[in-house]
Amino acid sequence: MKLPLFIAQRYLLAKKSHNLINIVTWISIVSVGVAAFAMIFVLSVFNGFNVVISDNIHKMSADLQITSVNGKTLNVNDFPFGKIKEIKDVELVLPTITEDALFRNKDKQQIGQIKGVPPEFFQVERIGNTIVSEGRVYGMDSHTNIAIPGVGMAYFLGINPNDPLSLLQVYVPRRGNASSFSLENSFSNGQLLVKKVFSTNQDIDEKIVLAPYEWLSELIGYEGIASDVEIFVKQDYRRDAINRVSTRDIKNVKKQIKAILGPDYNVFDQYEQQSTLYKMMKSEKLAVYLILVFILVMATFNVIGSLSMLIIEKKKDTSTIRAMGGDNSLIRSIFMNEGTIIAVVGGIIGLVLGIVAVLLQQYVGIIRLGDGTGSYIVEYYPVALQFKDVLVVLATITVIGGIAAYTTVRVSMKNY
Repeated sequence: MKLPLFIAQRYLLAKKSHNLINIVTWISIVSVGVAAFAMIFVLSVFNGFNVVISDNIHKMSADLQITSVNGKTLNVNDFPFGKIKEIKDVELVLPTITEDALFRNKDKQQIGQIKGVPPEFFQVERIGNTIVSEGRVYGMDSHTNIAIPGVGMAYFLGINPNDPLSLLQVYVPRRGNASSFSLENSFSNGQLLVKKVFSTNQDIDEKIVLAPYEWLSELIGYEGIASDVEIFVKQDYRRDAINRVSTRDIKNVKKQIKAILGPDYNVFDQYEQQSTLYKMMKSEKLAVYLILVFILVMATFNVIGSLSMLIIEKKKDTSTIRAMGGDNSLIRSIFMNEGTIIAVVGGIIGLVLGIVAVLLQQYVGIIRLGDGTGSYIVEYYPVALQFKDVLVVLATITVIGGIAAYTTVRVSMKNY
């Protein structure tokens, strides 16, 4: 062990002449430990909520989405469905139509989006699991066109899916007729029977209504045209913690599809489909991290106080070191190591306790959401421990502790 580090370690463990210095030193360790505990636990909570949100988005989102570079729609007659289906692990390649719409049920109306999907859309297990009410999905009865609104949209429109006469009136902009302000002339309209609703996350549930692809195509005048093409991979191709395709594998499939389609099409994975939401979640986590760093900086003031008192107390020791041939750089190194050790020891203690708390919450569930009687997606606060967060917190504590020690030693020993 290098001499400065060895002496600093001895100073940390040795009994001081004034008991107050011992007390302040341990207060410093505890304060840094509390800050480290808060950092790792709060960041893990953010990770947990991100996983829950991502999981809910994943339930209704395609693994890959293809759109046209040159316009809002693409021609399905010229699209190479067959070549894409031949790619290993591709399960379904489906054209879909998404359009803004006005929905009306009796005296209630709501603006949202209608999404036309083929019957095969509901063969995807995770999508079928979002259906939460009784009834049959359209396609099982070819003579009936059935809408499946999100639970939020159904609530706003006062729709009861158990009502056999629950009809949804749909108004979509009529193509090529933007000059008229008449509702009848500016919009095409049709009716759908509501027998089911789906539930994923609030943003989607309050905005989307699923409808038969052929019905919506005819209503809008999109024969042979789609808004995009959605690709789903095989179920056994998903291997990660929240039932999603691993990043490396989905990139491989995406690369093959882009090679087939060329530059005229965009291919988006789930992250790119919801890029704004994911960027917002990252920004929120960064903001919380910076706030916690500020709290950690406040905690290091205790380290500064403890180190300043130790420098004063060890003035005789430093004189002895000089007499033995030690110079000022050696003495500065001793006290800088002392301050860094105080911060790192506190940080490691806080990190260990934080990791234990996160694992207990993750696998046992200690903190509940509300009083347990409310309707929540998850019953307990979701947490997810990430190794990179542990490294970031430890590095942050080491850097801030080192800076605090360096500044304190430089100022305190200016006229030493």
